[in-house]
Amino acid sequence: MQKLNRSSYPESKTYPERVLQYGEGNFLRGFVDWQIQVLNRVAEFNGSAVVIQPRGFDKIERLNRQEGLYTLFLQGMKEGRPVNEYQVIESISRGINLFTDYDEYVKLAGSKDLRFIVSNTTEAGIAFHPEDRLEDRPQKSFPAKLTAFLYHRFHAFSGDVDRGCIIIPCELIENNGEVLKEIILKYAKLWNLGDEFIGWIHQANTFCSSLVDRIVPGYPSDTIEEKTRELGYIDELMVVGEQYHLWVIQGPQSLYDELPVKDTGLNTLIVDDLTPYRTRKVRILNGAHTAMTPVAYLSNLETVEEAVIDPEVGIFIKEMITEEIIPTLEGEHHELSLYADEVLNRFANPYIKHYLMSISLNSSSKFQTRNIPTLLDYLNNKHELPKRLVFSLSALIYFYRGKRGEEPIKLQDQVGTLQFFYDLWKRYDMQVISIHQLTEAVLSNDQLWGMDLASIPNLIDKIANNLSQIEENGVRNVLKELNEKVGM
Repeated sequence: MQKLNRSSYPESKTYPERVLQYGEGNFLRGFVDWQIQVLNRVAEFNGSAVVIQPRGFDKIERLNRQEGLYTLFLQGMKEGRPVNEYQVIESISRGINLFTDYDEYVKLAGSKDLRFIVSNTTEAGIAFHPEDRLEDRPQKSFPAKLTAFLYHRFHAFSGDVDRGCIIIPCELIENNGEVLKEIILKYAKLWNLGDEFIGWIHQANTFCSSLVDRIVPGYPSDTIEEKTRELGYIDELMVVGEQYHLWVIQGPQSLYDELPVKDTGLNTLIVDDLTPYRTRKVRILNGAHTAMTPVAYLSNLETVEEAVIDPEVGIFIKEMITEEIIPTLEGEHHELSLYADEVLNRFANPYIKHYLMSISLNSSSKFQTRNIPTLLDYLNNKHELPKRLVFSLSALIYFYRGKRGEEPIKLQDQVGTLQFFYDLWKRYDMQVISIHQLTEAVLSNDQLWGMDLASIPNLIDKIANNLSQIEENGVRNVLKELNEKVGM
């Protein structure tokens, strides 16, 4: 059977490289690159993306073997009926391996066609690392890589203000465009890149905060043989996503002239303020995803669908949203409830196998941005701790123990985070520290949570008690008891 590439798929088209994309993962390929394809077909956008892998280069090699092509399956409700459809996405031109082809990266900075920069490097990706240097090939952090790229572009065009870029990060942090710009300016000062370059950053480039919404589980490992037979070719980069999508971009209305999304069928909006869209989506959809993951996985479930239809975990998720998340949000309660119902229906999409372990990537930073604000707002409003979110945080700490029964968990997080939890749980297992001391050490780590959670009254005691019960009885039994208590 042939492998997917431009020889085996000769009807594919090539386009000028108008987009630089930091992130080769499932989400951007199932969301942004798909939208570029739609724009090419119905709006004469006439552009393709060059892809950079923020960490490593293995997927870049696979992407280049397939000459940028991959198959996207979109599955779910569309115009009121269930639809399962696929298409070959041809909007990626190539990937650049920064470890072997850094000169190509510098060359791209001088491209007259390039106009847009997009990224998705997870919440942990937009961060300042002072050890990065301009002369590194490549720098370690994404913002440092981007700063170097923009500096090379500044020099390639002698500071021409018409050669800046429209930069749209997709990471799920508040004001992601503004935060990214601030970090770039910090690197500019750290590296002594000069006032002219700093002025060019301000004058020539547009940093747009954005909000993205589409569930993209990724590679369909459980149905790959069936889908391969259906396609008639081998695709190592196949992606599965839901039909629903939303992209809210905070920027000037003139952006519509360069990003012609109107009348294309795309649910992409350019707005003056995305705050209400972001808060609703991050706290309800992303917050529920992050909060359910350790609870459901430690209850021996594997996917989001299994979690929402499970008699115990499903009740936990629904009541956490309705009783603890929605009460902290501004807006009409009826509209928030309708949105929550839509989210739960999307979670239960039978076409989508969204594995909990894929959601678990960088869970601690996700909990910090998606769930801690809800916990604090609930505490301020109700003057008590939200029991379900506290239980989720307890399950998350237990999840980082790295075991589900006797089965090891393949934890995915920053090396320092994994080492921190490994050391603590090892000391507990050796009876060097108690569960209460372990809990206090975790909650007081402000690098994990953005604040000292140990200072919240009663939180240490409640989580330590949850951990003791989980250790003795297992997550599912403790969850059942929790559902019975809070449901009374």
